[in-house]
Amino acid sequence: MTRDEFLRRFQLHCKQQQQRPLLKRLRPAAVLIPLWEREGQLEVVLTQRSNHLRHHAGQISFPGGRQELDDPDLYTTALREAHEEIALHPNDVELVGVLQDYPVISNFLIRPYVGFITPSQPLQADPREVEEIFTVPLAHLMQQQQHFAYRLRRFIYDQVYFIPYEHRNIWGATAGILRELADHVYPERHTLYRSLNEG
Repeated sequence: MTRDEFLRRFQLHCKQQQQRPLLKRLRPAAVLIPLWEREGQLEVVLTQRSNHLRHHAGQISFPGGRQELDDPDLYTTALREAHEEIALHPNDVELVGVLQDYPVISNFLIRPYVGFITPSQPLQADPREVEEIFTVPLAHLMQQQQHFAYRLRRFIYDQVYFIPYEHRNIWGATAGILRELADHVYPERHTLYRSLNEG
């Protein structure tokens, strides 16, 4: 998927609000969904979190984290965390838009920001938080038929998404946010896929 195609489709469709459980005391957090155009196609930059972290150790995630007192807003949080985790400078990010806030079992309410990135220096993982940085073609992640949903009662949502890619398995909040991005960009595919499942 090219930059122009994504931008056209992202801006064309109205943001679809999902029904959320009413939860109290969730702490604000933000992530950046970094879209990197390479060889004419967009890729999503993802990280594998370090195994020693308290929350979501070893999982695949977007750069991001909780809002700090010095952050004036959640977009600043997303940019700060991306800079700390993968050395992405805030000036190298062009904001495209924002998705609906996403609650997670660790008692955070995540605001996902979508942005084009043009790194002015190589991305570099902070070893305290990030085990690895890698990319996945956006076109692959936008295909809802490649998303698998399972019902796991211990999560905030009964339905938890899994998106396999090569030897990796993207799941949990990261997969759920990617699913909502796919439904926003390709709502017609979402309707068809849902109809086939219900039929």
